[in-house]
Amino acid sequence: MTLSEKISAKPLDTAVLVLSDSNTLSFAAAVDPLRAANRRAGRPLFSWRFITPTEAAAKLTSGIEVHGAAIATLENCDLLIIVAGFNLEAHATPQLLTALRRVAPRAGQIAAIDGASWLLARAGLLDGQSATTHWEDLETFATRFDAVETLPHRFVQSGKFATAGAAMPGLDMMLRLIEERFGARLAQEVAGAFLHDPSLPADLPQNPASRQSLARHHPAVARALSLMQANVETPLGIAALATQLSLSPRLLEMRFKAALGQSPKATYLALRLSEAHRLALDTSLPVQDIALATGFASQASFARAFRKAHGRSVRTLRQKA
Repeated sequence: MTLSEKISAKPLDTAVLVLSDSNTLSFAAAVDPLRAANRRAGRPLFSWRFITPTEAAAKLTSGIEVHGAAIATLENCDLLIIVAGFNLEAHATPQLLTALRRVAPRAGQIAAIDGASWLLARAGLLDGQSATTHWEDLETFATRFDAVETLPHRFVQSGKFATAGAAMPGLDMMLRLIEERFGARLAQEVAGAFLHDPSLPADLPQNPASRQSLARHHPAVARALSLMQANVETPLGIAALATQLSLSPRLLEMRFKAALGQSPKATYLALRLSEAHRLALDTSLPVQDIALATGFASQASFARAFRKAHGRSVRTLRQKA
């Protein structure tokens, strides 16, 4: 299917709900991919408007003011993006939560960046769903909202909801949404416009350290990740991986837990399934070939792992793309 065949004549009606005390980078991560997608496609794929909790402008942490109509005026939209940051308890007014409950069934898809998942959870909209939030608030979020499956991932897609833990995972989440609607090629072009490499899997645990910082502070883990990425088709056993790094398996496990908050086995699986997702969208390979290319011994085990990681089968993913 060509890019022109993926694109409908009508732009995607997008409402961007912005709260005061939001991080400016989170706001940009939500909006600028839409602008770049329109520019790269040469036509409007997205039309968007800003909305705020009340008629008052939302004031970002940088002092920038975002003006928009009050959420009470929003009837429906194809995509609702919510950007929130600090002082969430003060912003989670009964009026805002009621408005979110009213709008949610009328929105085709809902994406939340940084603290916005907290507002959705407060409104009861994430009950029975998986979600993430900023890494500093994960434990509190999980304790308070026990009807939500809280995951420490960079971003999470669950049903019609997508939640990202911070600005940069938010950018990756927006690129994923563009990819699923308009194809991997356009998403790559948008990422390229920002000189951004969205290669980290969605379900890699949030970590405040960058890849460069990881190499400085956890060099063994950084080298292990490089080995994993170089050996996706024929995965190395954890013992073999540890041997190449001159570590014991137990020490490698401890270093992964300290650096990434999860085991090397879980990290390796996430990397392989991220590559499987790319192959599913970028190529026409049969499912069996994708399974083999990402180190799965059987198509059945691959299908179960892929569905658990991405919430849908390869076939369904391709149909929606």
